[in-house]
Amino acid sequence: MQLPHGLVVAVVDGEILNLYSNTGDERSPKLTAMTPSSPSGENKSSGSRHQSSSSNPDESRQEEDSFAAAVAAHLNGEVLSGKIENLFVIAAPKTLGELRLHYHKSLEAKLLGELAKDLTGHSIADIEAALAKAA
Repeated sequence: MQLPHGLVVAVVDGEILNLYSNTGDERSPKLTAMTPSSPSGENKSSGSRHQSSSSNPDESRQEEDSFAAAVAAHLNGEVLSGKIENLFVIAAPKTLGELRLHYHKSLEAKLLGELAKDLTGHSIADIEAALAKAA
């Protein structure tokens, strides 16, 4: 898979959203950090709330799920407003599962790929390497 110029890469876990743009070309992607962007606090609390159970045992999991729902809402809005033309999501496996529950059909149409891996806090070079392996 080639990664087009302008592709937005969202790197997410249960607490952090980092966005990068491919400022390189399709054959030689080069990620550049975008202006910090995060879901607003009001969206965060509007995410799905789950009851504690063996599959979702504690409040921290609920907060992470709510954050993922807020991230999806934020990304949906960016796609719907035309700010994101192509998207690649790299997220911790549980976070990715929660994100998928909240993707808008328009976001799904712009989604070029996903990678279930926690790369928040990693260098841009690590993220570029992971993208190269996934592509």
